[in-house]
Amino acid sequence: MAETIQAWDFSVLQWIRNVFGSDGMDWWMPKITLLGDKGLLWIALTLLCLALPARRRCGTAMAGGLLAGLLLGNGLLKHLACRARPCWLREVPMLIAVPQDYSFPSCHTLSSFCAATVLLYYDRRLGIPAMVAAVLVAFSRLYLYVHFPTDVLAGMLLGIGLGIASILVNEAVWHRREGAPE
Repeated sequence: MAETIQAWDFSVLQWIRNVFGSDGMDWWMPKITLLGDKGLLWIALTLLCLALPARRRCGTAMAGGLLAGLLLGNGLLKHLACRARPCWLREVPMLIAVPQDYSFPSCHTLSSFCAATVLLYYDRRLGIPAMVAAVLVAFSRLYLYVHFPTDVLAGMLLGIGLGIASILVNEAVWHRREGAPE
């Protein structure tokens, strides 16, 4: 079963190279993937939301979701799955440095979709562009040959799930806090 999934993964990566490969994409994709590096864009947006009283509720949900994603994705799942990256298994011209950690799940994708889900819930005007950025980051990971499609799909599903869970927990905490006497 694992061999079948990996064969499908490689066929999708090859299709992406064949259909989308171009000098323009080779220039853009490394820049787009930087949006997800170490979750810095999402952390910066979280800190901005936390600093603004009108956005603090969104900021606490983003902080919780991103922290959960870091612990679950980078802290646990990557070390349990120990999945090699596609660029480790097949020699391809690389447009970015070859990552040294494991492939599953894509934590660029996880953090992007987690933060975008929270932003979408609290403010559609911010959430829609965040979702577009999350999709672009996820695609860049495939284009750059550093993740398999199943890594990205898992990152997307985990990110959305953690974003929703973070919203639910956050709302429960805020409601309890608002209902508590001062």
